Amino acid sequence: MDGVVVLRLMLENGIVPEVRTLSALFHGLIGIRRFRLVVELFDQIFDGFRVIRPDAYVYTSVIRSLCECKEVDRALEVVHSMEVSGCELSVVTYNVLIRGLCKSQRAKEGVDIKSSLDLKGLSADVITYCTLVLGLCQSEEYLRAVEMTREMVQQGFIPSESVVSTLVEGLRKKGKVVDAFNLVNELAGLKVVPNIVVYTALINSLWKDGKLEQAESLFKCMEQRGLLPNEVTYLVMIDSFCKQARLDDALALLATMSGARVKITDYAYNSLIHGHCKFGKLNTAEFLFKEMISKELTPTVVTYTSLISGYCSGGELNKAFRLYHEMTGKGIAPSTYTYTALIHGFCRAKRMDDATNLFKEMAERGVYPNEVTYNVLIDGYCKEGDISKGFQLLDEMLVKDLVPDTYTYRSLISGLCSAGRVFDAKKLVDDLHKEHFELNEICFSALLQGYCKEGRVQDALCVYGEMLERQIKMDLVCYAILIDATLKQNDRERLLLILKEMNNKGVKPDNVIYTTMVNAYTKAGNLKKAFQLWDIMISEGCEPNVVTYTALINGLCRLGYVGKAHLIYNKMLTNDANPNQITYGCFLSYYTSIGSIDCAVQLHKSMLIGSLANTVTFNILIHGFCKLGRIQEAFDLIGEMRENGIKPDCVSYSTIMNEYCRGGNMQEAFRIWDSMLSESICPDAVAYNFLISGCNLSGDVKKAAILRDDMIRRGVKTDTKSDNFFLGT
Repeated sequence: MDGVVVLRLMLENGIVPEVRTLSALFHGLIGIRRFRLVVELFDQIFDGFRVIRPDAYVYTSVIRSLCECKEVDRALEVVHSMEVSGCELSVVTYNVLIRGLCKSQRAKEGVDIKSSLDLKGLSADVITYCTLVLGLCQSEEYLRAVEMTREMVQQGFIPSESVVSTLVEGLRKKGKVVDAFNLVNELAGLKVVPNIVVYTALINSLWKDGKLEQAESLFKCMEQRGLLPNEVTYLVMIDSFCKQARLDDALALLATMSGARVKITDYAYNSLIHGHCKFGKLNTAEFLFKEMISKELTPTVVTYTSLISGYCSGGELNKAFRLYHEMTGKGIAPSTYTYTALIHGFCRAKRMDDATNLFKEMAERGVYPNEVTYNVLIDGYCKEGDISKGFQLLDEMLVKDLVPDTYTYRSLISGLCSAGRVFDAKKLVDDLHKEHFELNEICFSALLQGYCKEGRVQDALCVYGEMLERQIKMDLVCYAILIDATLKQNDRERLLLILKEMNNKGVKPDNVIYTTMVNAYTKAGNLKKAFQLWDIMISEGCEPNVVTYTALINGLCRLGYVGKAHLIYNKMLTNDANPNQITYGCFLSYYTSIGSIDCAVQLHKSMLIGSLANTVTFNILIHGFCKLGRIQEAFDLIGEMRENGIKPDCVSYSTIMNEYCRGGNMQEAFRIWDSMLSESICPDAVAYNFLISGCNLSGDVKKAAILRDDMIRRGVKTDTKSDNFFLGT
């Protein structure tokens, strides 16, 4: 500030300072950010002394000071004065002005000034371009900034890392991830890349935007572009691979991190454990959990919750609960997500009492349930048929200011329909519409299913009309429900209308819909139509699945075309559609129906070797032997079932009992009955009917009455057959 004092003394004594003196003084004042003082001195000197003229350095200092004082309009005036004064012009001065305009959100004016430089005999330099790119980014004119960057490169200038980082980050935040990706690749040839933070953020955004190939290519090119992935980069890649079920790739990256001596934290293990649990790879998840502990990394609530959720999804509730106790024993507080995972597991296992107890425990621990927790419980109760409890929980949600969503209402609608209360389900849908709560196609599919299940296809079509009015898009599930219902009613005309509507809407049937139609036609014995649909399905690029193949095989076997059924079976193997128990069951049923029991037995042995035999396939064989009167061999199959770890059911025993009853051998029939009861297998109405009928035929009415009383005592609902057998009619 001594220089300012001296300058003022000179001015008071009429001494005119040299321009270079002023330039040096202004430069010093700018260095200590005394911009206002520069402007004041400039005005004082050049308004009072006309004998000296500012040079380019003085003008530039004043223009910068005015811009810093946010007096950009006056800075423009000073530039104009400079231009008309005949002072030697410099691009530096204009760069200072452009920077001031950009800082004031007036980047477009800066672009205009850059464009006018040619007329002044000047050329924009790297600073001009970098300043404008940053200014355009500040004004969120990102695409214009990209154009400016490309122009800059064409002029032979290379943008700085900070400029590229700012532009790429801006594009990313605005959702223009593809533009950002393209720019990074363009500039990579100039050996200019964003910094590691921005580069990693772009990879992450590309993953989230579904641009998987681009994200992976950026990662693979990092090292050749002079960037080394850091912990965050690896975490982004591991997490993304896990979400895509590319678990081996994720594990390989963990090994790469270790080899590159990049710090591995619990975040990496949490992502890996979560991914493996999500896709049912629980053994690997357990291994990772142990490895994590061996590396002295402390499992968190996230770690435990992922494993608990995985165990619950896999039906291993005991393991899940054991882990829960281990977690709480270590002082790790369960989160809402932990409790929700456990509650969901209990609901799926139909252990609603345990689910409710956990829900209560949440409140006791001060953990607040969220919408998902309530949705899980509501769905559990509705599936158990306790609709009133579901609605009670809905009311509780509303009291707690939690917002029910389409998942909440879908469960309630499905529950009402399953309970035969389709009228109430429709009323709920209409009431919600009046309250301006729009349900999605998932909720409506539940209502459509409810109507179609009751054979009320016309009502279902009315709901379909309402969906169109409310602009709710019909999805494939909705169409599949309507198609299945019309096929069951043998309403071919309506089926064609639905298919035409699908075509008009641009909705292509999937293999589920094609399979539904193929199955319906084969059951109706219309193999010609079934094969026509098969051909259309393949021509549309829709691959038949095991259910489609099995439907055709079943239809062919039922009509006796077993040779053609074998051709379809061979095609099935060629196309990697592995036959299942139902597929083989079709052939078994055919062989037993024509009395070729030896062929059936040979086929079943092959099924046992391939672990494809089950209770149903054994029952088919039992029925086949009984049909031929070879009852002892049929009974021997029950022992063979147990040897192979397969549990006989009521059908297994009742089929043999029926054969004894028909032959009047009630002693053997009751021996089989007692054997069944000793295995804690509950008899059904069919089994009771066989015995009651046998007793009546043998004249043992008293025994028939005892059986009927036992039937009622066990809660087995009597039917017309039971009553007729008992009455002897």
